[in-house]
Amino acid sequence: MPQSADPSCAPEGFPIVGIGASAGGLAAFETFFAAMPAETDSGMAFVLVQHLAPDHESVLADLVKRYTEMSVRLVEHGMTVEPGCAYIIPPNRDMALLNGALQLLEQTAPRGHQLPIDFFFRSLAQDKKEQAICIVLSGTGSDGALGVRAVKGEGGMVIAQTPESSAYDGMPRSAIATGMVDYVLEPAEIPARLIGYARHAFGGAPAPTAASTLDTDDTLIKVCVLLRAQTGHDFSHYKVNTVARRVRRRMALHQVEAPTEYLRFLQNNPREVEALFRDLLIGVTSFFRDADAFEALEETVIPRLLGENPAGVELRVWVAGCSTGEEAYSLAMLIHEQIDILDLPVNLRLFATDIDRRGIEHARAGVFPPTISADVSAKRLSRFFEQDADGGVYRVRKSIRDSVIFSEQDVIKDPPFSRLDLISCRNVMIYMDGALQKKLIPLFHYALNPRGVLLLGPSETVGDATALFAPVDRKWRVYEKQAEVPGADGPSFRSIVSGSTRAAAPPAVRRQGLPTEDTISLARVTEQSLLDHYAQAAVLVNRRGEILHIHGRTGSFLEPAPGDAKMNVLTMARDGLRRELSTGLHRVVGREESVQYTGLRVRTNGDHIFVDLTLGRAVQKADGAAMTDLFLIIFEERPPTESRDTGDADDADTDAEPPSADIDARLATFEQELRVKEEYLQTTIEEMETSNEELKSTNEEMQSVNEELQSTNEELETSKEELQSVNEELTTVNTELQNKVTELSRSNNDMNNLLAGTGVGTLFVDHQLCITRFTPATTQVMNLIQSDVGRPLAHTVSNLVGYDQLVEDLQTVLENLAPIEREVETKAGNWQLMRLRPYRTLENVIEGAVITFVDITRQKRAELATERALTLADTIIDTVREPMLVLDADLRVVRANGSFCRVFAVSKAETEGHLVFELGNRQWDIPELRRLLEEIVPKQNSFDDFEVSHEFESIGRRMLMLNARLVRPRDKDGELVLLAIEDVTPPDPSSRLGDA
Repeated sequence: MPQSADPSCAPEGFPIVGIGASAGGLAAFETFFAAMPAETDSGMAFVLVQHLAPDHESVLADLVKRYTEMSVRLVEHGMTVEPGCAYIIPPNRDMALLNGALQLLEQTAPRGHQLPIDFFFRSLAQDKKEQAICIVLSGTGSDGALGVRAVKGEGGMVIAQTPESSAYDGMPRSAIATGMVDYVLEPAEIPARLIGYARHAFGGAPAPTAASTLDTDDTLIKVCVLLRAQTGHDFSHYKVNTVARRVRRRMALHQVEAPTEYLRFLQNNPREVEALFRDLLIGVTSFFRDADAFEALEETVIPRLLGENPAGVELRVWVAGCSTGEEAYSLAMLIHEQIDILDLPVNLRLFATDIDRRGIEHARAGVFPPTISADVSAKRLSRFFEQDADGGVYRVRKSIRDSVIFSEQDVIKDPPFSRLDLISCRNVMIYMDGALQKKLIPLFHYALNPRGVLLLGPSETVGDATALFAPVDRKWRVYEKQAEVPGADGPSFRSIVSGSTRAAAPPAVRRQGLPTEDTISLARVTEQSLLDHYAQAAVLVNRRGEILHIHGRTGSFLEPAPGDAKMNVLTMARDGLRRELSTGLHRVVGREESVQYTGLRVRTNGDHIFVDLTLGRAVQKADGAAMTDLFLIIFEERPPTESRDTGDADDADTDAEPPSADIDARLATFEQELRVKEEYLQTTIEEMETSNEELKSTNEEMQSVNEELQSTNEELETSKEELQSVNEELTTVNTELQNKVTELSRSNNDMNNLLAGTGVGTLFVDHQLCITRFTPATTQVMNLIQSDVGRPLAHTVSNLVGYDQLVEDLQTVLENLAPIEREVETKAGNWQLMRLRPYRTLENVIEGAVITFVDITRQKRAELATERALTLADTIIDTVREPMLVLDADLRVVRANGSFCRVFAVSKAETEGHLVFELGNRQWDIPELRRLLEEIVPKQNSFDDFEVSHEFESIGRRMLMLNARLVRPRDKDGELVLLAIEDVTPPDPSSRLGDA
């Protein structure tokens, strides 16, 4: 991690709190401002955004004024935000914050699709950065969820209302589901937590800088150690300001003052380490983020990649740092659209990776809130997504989901994918220091195919690697892979992996001056100095003469050749060296022997020098083996006195007196040598022409063979690369499938235990009424074993008594799609409630029928026992000779025995179902009897020997003895009153009651 940072004082300005609400928001606003301390100067401004009808006058301003002493203002266009004030959005407007002023815009989205809360939260995050605070209160839908991501991505703070306290919990739950919410509180609890956070993060003296506090105490280094120990990921090479800002934010959330105190808090709370890790991984992402960048891809890059791909070949794309998958799905949608437009049979294989496990799981699910309609066009929503029937979440369609493979991967230490056509790594490297960036760029170069494309974020570049990538669109950071430079070093995966480990070592250790692997060797310094001072100039070349390394000053022997720049020793050699270099290199390569030329006369800068030239293979290794295909050329300049041409000295002596005879002799010698060389040259030319004819014929044959071999070699190379790619993909797919298999196995186990634990027999059959599955409880009703799966149901034997219509009933269910219920008895005497229903899939397709058997033996026996008891009670009541009535809790006659009907000359139809006081023209409406039945019986449960004398229309005056008992069933439901009547009228000689 860098050990210094630019000083940064506490941010200027003041925090602005954006509060969003919808349905039920008025009550939440009321509770929030009622809990805001009146005497406290919070130093914050509050902007309230609510879903309002276009033609409805908002009452929110009047409501807020009742509960706060702050200045409450209805927003006007261009109004500057001031601390200690509350601002209310007007109806039918979108609102944004720009340079501290509120800007109003006409709403263009159709009603029901407007997202004013997301719109404002995003502008708040862009304008106030870490001073942005957003609160999501009660409301329906998911407006605010995307804005929460933007605020958290800029280092702001997020609060959501608890769903339990919300009148409508749609918006709070959507915000909480993002995983970006810092606090989940009731509205009355929010002000205190908000004021505490603001005072700690923004109030008081200027906040200490990262360099002055966190770095001095080595806190950031120790934080990185704790993060790596728990998560396995190393943040030591992340930019110090980024890590320090996240740490200070977590300190403000927990209101921790000293960095050392927060470090102890981390050590004692593994959950806080995980929370800090999540904060460092915050991915501010959305569908088609930076739309112009995707437009550049759509117009130029993707059509070229598809056009250059052979028919039927996969287009391979890697999205590194995919977060929750929006960018990966955006690219997939663009590519699928272009494939359809160009009508090419190209398959898309898109790899999307990230180190955030929760983000990968969210991306795999492919479920997104309705608010994505703000970023995805209606046409793409209908083509690539499916929306729930109730207008809820959007789900990515299977056609596009199958082309994207998500996996957890650390781009810093894990191997990359290969043979890629496009890599998108946007807004990932901006958090890394220069050392990591320099390792990632060559890594991407290696992973891409020739002319592959690299897409970076708007604030990222390839740095010094201009030889590896050429810009295609400088504004949106689109680069094309360049061919590898001869002799250039490729990426070293070992250095990348081990480099991150070495970088994690605390810099404090290096500052203490302890020995490390970089300690300078004094002997090596001495040897290097001697070589630089005394050694000859030399170049290291390959068999084609391409220069790989230059030692010493070679300007006297080599010079750049005109035309395209080429580092080839044969084209750069000065006059006098070119022929010997070409001949000597050919001999060294072919015969594996050293060659030396002495006293070569070389033209340099208008003069001549004399050079000794030595060519040979590179220095041998310690094991004695020469380095393959590496050759060393040594240039050694000689003084003129040591020249092989001794005639120069003679010329100096004869300048005074040149004898003519000597001159003639020397001229004759030169002429003779010239003739010999001309004849030799002519012979050589003729031989070369003859050989050239033969070589042409041979070359044609060899060329044909070479083409065949080259084709075979390309096929083998392609097969090898495909196998490597398939192996990588299989590893990734296997991980994903393993997760799905684990989930499926767990679901199957849960389902088996659920079906077996309920004790309900369940039998599944297909359209042909063949058994597909059954639970163990089914064997109590039908004689089934595991091998019966797949057999027709009609071939099995049931234990049912008197029921043989199972097959017919199933066919009726499949035809009418209406369930059937029957009570059936088994041979063991048990009763089962059998239900036959059609088997429906999630897609509402009928794929057979399902039969369930519920044991109702106890209920059936209880029903029979109840019937017997009722029959017995009715028989007893009818057998009693005294008149008797059975009344319900409302004193309505439930049962009257035959004796009552005979004695009082009434029928059962006139008695049963009527109130006792209404019988016989209200002749039983006796005040004292009414009092006993309505008051005494419920309190005392009975009364005995109550005498009553009353004149009855049909039988005259009678003296009656009444007895009553309250009958309470065990379930205390349906209380009954048993009223017994005894005629105690004194005998009348002229009339007898029995004669009546």
